[in-house]
Amino acid sequence: MRRVAMISGASRGIGAAIAGRLAANDWAVSLGMRDPAATPLPDCERVLACRFDALDPESERVWVEATLARFGRLDGLVHNAGIAPRRSVLEASDAEFDEVFGINVKSPMRLTRHAWPHLVATRGRVVTMASLSGKRVKSAGGGLYALSKFAAMGLAHALRQCGAESGVRSTAICPSFVATDMAAAITATPAAELTQPDDIARIVHLVLELPSSASIAEIPVHWTVEDCF
Repeated sequence: MRRVAMISGASRGIGAAIAGRLAANDWAVSLGMRDPAATPLPDCERVLACRFDALDPESERVWVEATLARFGRLDGLVHNAGIAPRRSVLEASDAEFDEVFGINVKSPMRLTRHAWPHLVATRGRVVTMASLSGKRVKSAGGGLYALSKFAAMGLAHALRQCGAESGVRSTAICPSFVATDMAAAITATPAAELTQPDDIARIVHLVLELPSSASIAEIPVHWTVEDCF
């Protein structure tokens, strides 16, 4: 039976690349995005576009239910939606903290709770786009974002422990800059020199199809050679 993956933030960038890669390799894909009309893939029997807003908990439940109603199973959940505010931990207001943690941490946690019984049924996979900023803090301006990504890393590892017996495996993908609109607003490095969305999509595809006996906790990815990663 064809495997099924849910991908958040799938309208562009890394999410769209993952969706395209999986669809091209005979996966059915359920795409979560604020505007389903912005789907990067044409509507067909293997593609479902749903409204998903990381700050609207009800949209998470509805998306999972719609996916199961359409495809009848769930084999992979890819947490890709996120924001990257340029605020230090001294500058950030409580409202900014709540927003970035709401989108980057709380929503993936809630969404996984909804999806978990269905992932257990298929010995499925959870992939969290955690960023190298979840492993080190490179600048003061990236502090608030890094704080949220350290928490996302913790979530990915906590889910690994939850799935130890059931065979559900959780992996954190930790890229540095990727050639997306988000990176363009932060770095002056030419997009052609950065890790490409398709590079990340290939890695996610591999992780989703590995057997439970090959559990990978983290995959750091950098567009060049960094001191530590």
